Amino acid sequence: MTQESNKNIAQAIGKSLKTSPQKANLVLSIIRGKKAEVALNLLAFSKKRISEQVSKILKSAISNAENNHQLDIDKLYVKEASVGKSMVMKRFRPRARGRSGKILKPFSRVRILVEEKQDKKSKQNVEPKTNNKPNEDNK
Repeated sequence: MTQESNKNIAQAIGKSLKTSPQKANLVLSIIRGKKAEVALNLLAFSKKRISEQVSKILKSAISNAENNHQLDIDKLYVKEASVGKSMVMKRFRPRARGRSGKILKPFSRVRILVEEKQDKKSKQNVEPKTNNKPNEDNK
């Protein structure tokens, strides 16, 4: 999806986060679909180490929305939060009888899209409520 096709979407990308994609996805699943303010609060109180880095990426996406696309930050929500593989550092560990064990140190690439949500209440016609009291003639 390109930025030109939809003007009320902004994104931010973190390219080399020192964690596995599986662990990063646990943190991202918490904030998917939430309002931006709520997502920042959830990340601030998360015990996961990577949540601080994800919080920086989300703040960057919010800043991009405000400065580059002139969106209202109070109406932003996390439209998409995805993670993918980046590079993998390969190391080895000496084992018994001349063998070696492989150690993989993965990195992740995180992409967060924020979108401005339109108010549904302003679009719908609000009908006045009727009183359901019985008529006094039916006593």
